[in-house]
Amino acid sequence: MPNPAAVIIGAGDATGGAIARAFAAEGLTACVNRRPRNLDQLEALAQSIRDAGDQARAFPGDARDETDMVALFDQVEAEVGPVEVAVFNIGANVNFPITETTVRVYTKVWEMACLGGFLMGREAAKHMAPRGRGTIIFTGATASLRGGSGFAAFSGAKGALRMLAQSMARELGPQGIHVAHTIIDGAIDTEFIKGRHPDFDNAKARDLILNPDAIAANYVMLHKQPKSAWTHELDLRPWGEKW
Repeated sequence: MPNPAAVIIGAGDATGGAIARAFAAEGLTACVNRRPRNLDQLEALAQSIRDAGDQARAFPGDARDETDMVALFDQVEAEVGPVEVAVFNIGANVNFPITETTVRVYTKVWEMACLGGFLMGREAAKHMAPRGRGTIIFTGATASLRGGSGFAAFSGAKGALRMLAQSMARELGPQGIHVAHTIIDGAIDTEFIKGRHPDFDNAKARDLILNPDAIAANYVMLHKQPKSAWTHELDLRPWGEKW
């Protein structure tokens, strides 16, 4: 039997990479995706997974491009195996005052954080539905629930992604496909956050920063849930986070 595949869209150095490693450790081939300009980092991630004794392949492509996403899923199905898991993990977190938010910024953020999710979800569903199984997970954020000052573009896109996930869950759940949406509510341990958090080291030592491996473990849990008790929306935040 061909090895089942986990497609990770937005497999970066932190959360996306951790998700890929976690599913690879479960015996799936991690099929990691980022834009072609990040090919070196993508190949390095895939190699690190293989070095750990698990299976991984790099599939560069633009999540906003319909042709790229159709080709990615077709290639994985043909060369790796059936897609059992598909994770959309693109953020596009930017902050602009509303009067300085250009059409280009708003459109680009929507394309990255919402349109890409639609394209991934649609292509995953096309392959999963005939088999009557599979898991599709969308990574959301605090902005999925409420819009903060300066986050009109990001909140609009993440809110739309949440509605997409709900619609897909209602449609695909009865077909045996588990669709889940996560609310990542808090700062994640990344180089980006490390350079901007005023007290990063202390906060991390006190478990006030989300650990990417802990996030990934919850994604695996969602995939392994029995059908009698599926979670659609899961919120993850540090113990001391205000909400």
